[in-house]
Amino acid sequence: METRDPTALPAWAALRAQAAELASASLHDLVKERGAREERLVIDAGVLRLDATRQLVTLGTLDALTDLAREAQVIELRDAMFAGAHINTTEDRAVLHVALRAPRSSSRVVDGLDVTQAVHEVLERMADAAVRIREGTWHGATGEPITRVVSIGIGGSDLGPRMATLALEALGREGPEVRFVSNVDPVDLERALVGADPARTLVVVVSKTFHTLETLQNAQTALSWLRRSLGPSAEVVRRHVVAVSSNVDAATAFGIDPANVFGFWDFVGGRYSVWSAVGFALMVAIGPEAFMSFLAGAHALDEHFRCEPLERNAPVLHGLVALWNRTFLGAQTHAVLPYAERLALLPSYLQQLVMESNGKSVRRDGAPVTYDTGPIVWGEPGTKGQHAFYQLLHQGTTRVPVDIIVVAEPQAEPADHHDLLVANALAQAQALALGRGDAELAAQGVPEQLWAHKRMPGSRPSSVIMLPRLSPEALGALLAFYEHSVFVQGAIWGIDSFDQWGVELGKELAATLAPYTRGEHDAGDGTLDPTTERLVRWYRSWRSGGAGERSGN
Repeated sequence: METRDPTALPAWAALRAQAAELASASLHDLVKERGAREERLVIDAGVLRLDATRQLVTLGTLDALTDLAREAQVIELRDAMFAGAHINTTEDRAVLHVALRAPRSSSRVVDGLDVTQAVHEVLERMADAAVRIREGTWHGATGEPITRVVSIGIGGSDLGPRMATLALEALGREGPEVRFVSNVDPVDLERALVGADPARTLVVVVSKTFHTLETLQNAQTALSWLRRSLGPSAEVVRRHVVAVSSNVDAATAFGIDPANVFGFWDFVGGRYSVWSAVGFALMVAIGPEAFMSFLAGAHALDEHFRCEPLERNAPVLHGLVALWNRTFLGAQTHAVLPYAERLALLPSYLQQLVMESNGKSVRRDGAPVTYDTGPIVWGEPGTKGQHAFYQLLHQGTTRVPVDIIVVAEPQAEPADHHDLLVANALAQAQALALGRGDAELAAQGVPEQLWAHKRMPGSRPSSVIMLPRLSPEALGALLAFYEHSVFVQGAIWGIDSFDQWGVELGKELAATLAPYTRGEHDAGDGTLDPTTERLVRWYRSWRSGGAGERSGN
């Protein structure tokens, strides 16, 4: 599919003109508009409701954004993704995370592989293992049942299942304790193993290639921990270590029973992989039935994205508004504010989804972009953030668009806490949009000399995303919603949202530098640049307890 320069499209020029008009517009008048504007900006997508009425957009803006999506061939690229075309052009791969949550009846053959059949075969094997672990019939080397599962991965192999396990922790009380390790800092693994009995611990090594340096380092250390207690027998690995990988040979060479290797495929990108065998620890935590509901919720949103017209398509609207804020209104960051403690890790998860997907400065055809792409994503759950960074959101010099996520059903008792939580969420959306002016301050009796300090300018854009409950189905829908929003933005920007070459260089250099930080090579051998040489010398001196280098000598 031809990559187009979006700035040459007719709708782009129209949006530039509208941005100049709306950059200083007031939301006071826009939010009062009912009728057609409200209808366009409030969309139900299954269990999810998007209310974008507090965005700085008019009906004309929405029309121009929709025109831009059509001109940029978002529909054609979307259909190509669902059909299994190789839309990840730099790696010549299909992009089929949507196939991971499709029902068995939706047969799809891609590159000679019956994808649906392959996916469901792995799901069945995962479910069989998860049930045995949860019911206590998976025995360790000494015959004890498993009571703790430690999942070791990094990036997409960790963020998705970790985030979802916390979000759905209320369903995990009948199964084993599930913990996650991603940082090569030994503190992370130490915390995951505190209080664990090796005889009752199962380690899950999650690495697509089974060559990920940080993951294998942690896996080797965990295996040593097991063997110190249980001995060097191959049976220890067979009963206490499983793998999620597409490299069965490498996992087997590690000592893992091939029957305990759960595979996935090249068409599954890391940040889109929680739906695959990468979600094995999540399935163990919440059970296979709940995991399948998680997939079903995502599939329902997929069908909404695939079938609904652009004007009534929730992830399309979210993606268009996000692109409008970033590229046309100049917002550099985007805050995700879940008013649900169990969604505490969602902002971190979305950081990778958005920034690794769309943090690009080159188009699919290799041409440099001449416009702003992916924003910086950040956030914090609930009322905690209100007492940290909301000052900047309301009165700072930088306009930050926000998503406020609200769950209707309380997650714990007493329920009146939840009512107060939701009141805070809705109040923040109102305050961001409408602010507080001098007339209101005067009516409240605020001394005039304080008006400048207490004045809230308002017109800070926000969207409210509402879920009836934090169920597996709703969580699946929410994550798929954000995936497709990211897709829409990348499609219009003309970038490949499914590669991540920007993470490679640092990993390559780390492998080169490791012998120096370990003290195996002399930092002064002429290989390192002067700044890196100096830092390595300082590190080795401090690491060995010396003081000479600390003063800069």
